[in-house]
Amino acid sequence: MWIQLRFLQVTLPITLALIASSISFLVLTQTLTGTKVGLGYWHTSGAQILDVHNQPVRIAGISWFGFETPEFVVHGLGIRNYKSMLDQIRSLHYNTLRLPYSNQLFAPTSQPHGINYHKNPDLVGLSGLQLLDKIIDYASQIGLRIILDRHRLGADAQSPLWYTPAYPESRWIADWQMLATHYKGNSMVIGADLHNEPNNLACWGCGDPTKDWQLAATRAGNAILAINPHWLIFVQGVECYRADATQSPDCYWWGGNLKGVRTAPINFDVPHQLVYSVHDYAPSISQYPQRWFQGENFSANLPHFWDTHWGYIYKENIAPIWVGEFGSRLQTEADQKWFMSLINYLGDGVNGIHWTIWCWNPDSGDTGGILNDDWATVNQAKQNYLTPIQFRLEK
Repeated sequence: MWIQLRFLQVTLPITLALIASSISFLVLTQTLTGTKVGLGYWHTSGAQILDVHNQPVRIAGISWFGFETPEFVVHGLGIRNYKSMLDQIRSLHYNTLRLPYSNQLFAPTSQPHGINYHKNPDLVGLSGLQLLDKIIDYASQIGLRIILDRHRLGADAQSPLWYTPAYPESRWIADWQMLATHYKGNSMVIGADLHNEPNNLACWGCGDPTKDWQLAATRAGNAILAINPHWLIFVQGVECYRADATQSPDCYWWGGNLKGVRTAPINFDVPHQLVYSVHDYAPSISQYPQRWFQGENFSANLPHFWDTHWGYIYKENIAPIWVGEFGSRLQTEADQKWFMSLINYLGDGVNGIHWTIWCWNPDSGDTGGILNDDWATVNQAKQNYLTPIQFRLEK
């Protein structure tokens, strides 16, 4: 059993959950009669993701950001070696790495900042795609799957729509086609998170080609799948949805509202490659106060909001759901209640909902990271919450 002794110092309920999780890993391994789980490219069937041998898998991962920022490289490399950090991610039993990037990363003028080349000598002289290659190559070697996340257009800020005058839709799709071609021979790169957190004017199924994210995601997904038909295509929701012009909009977290899927689902030219994605955050993200956090007993009502906005897709076996971002510093009782409620909702084992925590980086201002501020030690209290829902995959 791989649980480390220090976990036994936590409270009894968490300890029991960790033990049960470890047992489930062992049972899963024993029931697969020698077949390694997670090999090859992946595809979908109903609400599940399956590997090349049609064994069900579960994404249980973490985001490591920086390629989307003006540093043009994952953060922390001024302090540590990148392989050391990837080894640590793997040792904590995350099976997937979500890597945000910006389209600006691929410009020749986009030079990285903040790398300690004494600690990372093999990164000297590299930029953009070459640095991304280094992270992906080593992550692939040690058994981490990769999801590429188009997080921003330019490195300065996120965009509510998938394009701007400086970065038109044609650039967005062309860069995705480039990446699909570039990583086509690496089955550890499992797919594309098309655009991070559509919000504001972005609609779902409204029919306006300049605003309809459902239509744009279909165009981009088909362009990618024409090059690599084995990639999973992750499509986030929008912020606000209205069934018709006579209704008031129902609004949720940026990228988290998938109510429109019921009447306007996405259908790619290549079937069985679609995963819907949402983001969900804690009450402490105070710049976005949400109505479902009202009342002392708010946590008991959260499953209803999740069911309504995205959980039904999973529960009705329509398609897989991936909670691509969720996170908190867990410094308040309300945040802790939200976090535990979401962990319970995601479920455990191979039939649970897919997820990647935000994030590895301690320099995420409103959520913090799995790493503490020293970029070395682990926030064990946060990690203990996640351990019961992790899922092992083979290299």
